[in-house]
Parts: sequence; C-alpha cells; structure tokens
Amino acid sequence: MKLLSVATPCYNSQDYMEHCVETLLSGGDDVEIIIVNDGSKDATGEIADRLECEHPGVVRAVHQENKGHGGAVATGLREATGLYFKVVDSDDWVDEDALKIVLERLRELAKTERPADLVISNYIYDKVHENRRRPIRYAHALPENRVLTWDDVGRFRKWENLLMHSMIYRTEVLRKSALKLPEHTFYVDNLYCSVPLANVRTLYYINVDLYHYYIGREGQSVQEETMIRRIDQQILVNKLMMEQVDLPHIRNRKQRKTILKYHDMITAVTTALLIVAGTPEHLKKKRELWAYIRKNHPWEYRRLRYGMFGMFLNLPGRAGRKIDVTAYRLANRIFHFN
Repeated sequence: MKLLSVATPCYNSQDYMEHCVETLLSGGDDVEIIIVNDGSKDATGEIADRLECEHPGVVRAVHQENKGHGGAVATGLREATGLYFKVVDSDDWVDEDALKIVLERLRELAKTERPADLVISNYIYDKVHENRRRPIRYAHALPENRVLTWDDVGRFRKWENLLMHSMIYRTEVLRKSALKLPEHTFYVDNLYCSVPLANVRTLYYINVDLYHYYIGREGQSVQEETMIRRIDQQILVNKLMMEQVDLPHIRNRKQRKTILKYHDMITAVTTALLIVAGTPEHLKKKRELWAYIRKNHPWEYRRLRYGMFGMFLNLPGRAGRKIDVTAYRLANRIFHFN
C-alpha cells in the first residue's frame, strides 16, 4: 500500500500539468500520482502516458470521457491504493520541502493503531500575475503535530475555512462517507471539503505551506464573471452540501459548528454573486435559494439567516443590495477569494 495517493484531474492541461506532477514526484515511492485525463482534446493524454512510462509504479494515467472535476476526483478516489488521499489540481503545485515533512508525519501516523482521519496543512493563494502570495494557516486554531479530537479544535477565523487545498483525508474515511460528487459540475470541491467532515473523528495539523493555489488564469472557475455565468451549478452544490449532511444530528458541537461555518460561507458567496449579478432573474434565484433552505433545512435556516452573513446579505431594497455589493467588493479586496 502506498502512503499517499494524489489525484490530479486534468482537462486540456498540456501547458501546465507537468510542473504540477514534477513537484509531486519529489515525494518518491511513497506517493502514488493518479493523473485523470478527463476527456482532454489537447496533448494531455499523451503527456500523462509519457509520465507513466518515465515513472513506473509512481505515476498512473487514467483516461475517461469528460465527466467534469467531480467525476475526475471520483475516479481518482476509486483508483487510489494509498492510506491517505489528496487532490492537487493540474494548474496548482506543492512545495517540495513541505511535502517531505508531510510524508514524514504520514509515516508516523501510519504506524499507529488508528491513523488520523484528516490531516491538515497550510495553503497559499498564488496570484502570480500580480506577484502576490497570501498564506492561509491554522496554527492559532489547531495544535500542531499531535492527533486531535474535535474538542481540541480552537476557533477558526472567518476566512480560514478548510479547503481542498489544505485537506488530506484518510482514504477509507472518504470512501465510507456519504459524499456524492455530481458530474459536469463546477465547485464540487465544496462538497468534498464539507460532507466527509461528518465522518471525521480525529485530526492532525502540520504547520507547513504545502499547497500553492494558482489564481488568475483566464476563464478560471473562481473568477467572478465565470462564477456568475455558472451560478446554477453553484446553487446546486450549495443545496447538495446541506442534503448530504444531517447537520442537526451531529453530536459534537465543534464538529457541527465547523461544518455549519462552511455552509454559511458558501451560502454567503452564492447570495452575494446573485446580488452582484443584479438582474430580476438572479434576484429571484436568491429568494428561491433562501426559501429552499427555510423549507428543507429549517434548523440551518435559523442559524444562517440570522447570522452575520445572512442578516447582511438580506438587507431590503435597492439600497440594501448596493450596500451588499460594496461590502462584497471590499471583502474581495481584503481576502482575495477570486
């Protein structure tokens, strides 16, 4: 069994995928790199096959018809043989020195009777075109280098959510969770990050800047214009997050609160984008989303609607929407989330 399986979803990634894989190869034989060629129309498939030939036993190329990011992640998980599982997108990369430290900790955990369910490390927003980097770290909320329960977890700041970039799940935990990733849908990483958390019992934090999350490529899914254009997919994922987790029945308060915070963030982003778009159709979708939450998830509705984001993003009238848009722009400038 490999120590760590890394799934790298690739769609028309010929221009940058090799850099991603090269950084992962620094992990040596402990790492299994599963390149999922998701129906690419460029040279991605040929590059994947060449890398598999050059690095037998480490790189595996898997080819499939296009299923979107969620379908590619699901394929990677199905093919994984490692004790732990991580997703590294083909336009991102990992810090090689940090990867060595992470693998050392994973080896230590592998020797224990029950390895931690979720290993967390830091990530960096890399806006290369602006020569700007912003690290997201969790040291104030998570004690380092020891197995934690949810009761050991401190308070995350508003912008410090556990994203796909920071998470390494124990593979068995992912497979036993109720996680279902829809195909041909963007933003499924929000499901990947939040749904399996309901199955996580133990955590382990490594305070290294492992993952470099590239922001700024033209047409990238997190750009505001692109997100508005794909808002129906964002709304779908928003709803599926709530449907796939029975949040009121999670007994541990901190675990429940962490997942609720994630739901709060995504619902706030969805609502803000609908307000920014501003057309009657988008504003109708905003009302419909909140009506859906109220009807189907009343426990969450009370906490989201009357929390800070919910109160602020439901200010009445045109003046309220103008305030919301201004606040959204300011928050984006401060936190650089797209």
